[in-house]
Amino acid sequence: MPQDIAKHVEALIFSSVQSINVQEIILALNAVFNEEINEKQIFESLALLTTKYNGDDFTIELVNLNNGYQFLTKKEFHETVNQLQLHRSKKKLSQAAMETLAIIAYRQPITKLEIEQIRGVNSDYSVQRLLEKELISIEGKAETPGRPILYSTSPLFMDYFGLNHLNQLPQLKDIARDENTIGENPE
Repeated sequence: MPQDIAKHVEALIFSSVQSINVQEIILALNAVFNEEINEKQIFESLALLTTKYNGDDFTIELVNLNNGYQFLTKKEFHETVNQLQLHRSKKKLSQAAMETLAIIAYRQPITKLEIEQIRGVNSDYSVQRLLEKELISIEGKAETPGRPILYSTSPLFMDYFGLNHLNQLPQLKDIARDENTIGENPE
C-alpha cells in the first residue's frame, strides 16, 4: 500500500480541471498501485487535505462540489482573482479582430467567406478569438450551398460597447472625415 495516499489524492485533485469524484480517484490510484485502494482510505485522505488547506497558510481550499472535489480560491481572495480575470478578459483586440468584429456588427448575420471577401484575407483566427471572447456568436447556418455558419454579435458585445440596439452603432456619415475624401470639395 502506498505510504501517503493523501499526496496522490492531492495531485489528482490539483490536476483535474473539474471536480473529481471518489470513484475516479480510486480508479486512478488502483491503476498506479497494484493494490486495492478503498473508499475509506480516500475519505481519510480527503479529511487530511481539508484540514491542511483550511489553515491560514493557504489561499485555496478543498471543496466538495457536485459529489466531487476541487481546489478553489478561498472567499476572501475572490475579489483579487476576479480583478485578474477582468484584466485578462479586457485585453485589447488586434486590428484584424477589430476589423472582423466591425464587419460582423454591421453586416450580421454573415458567413466567414463574406467576411474574408470584405477584408481580403483569411479571418479564421480573428473569428475564433472573437468567439472565445464571446463577442460574437453562431447565429445558425445559411441557406446557401454548403450551409456555412452565420455569425452575429453577442449580448456581451452589446454590453461591452454600451449598446441597447444595433441601430445605435455609429453610421458611416457620423464617422467620415473630410480628409478621407478624394478630389476637390464641391461647395
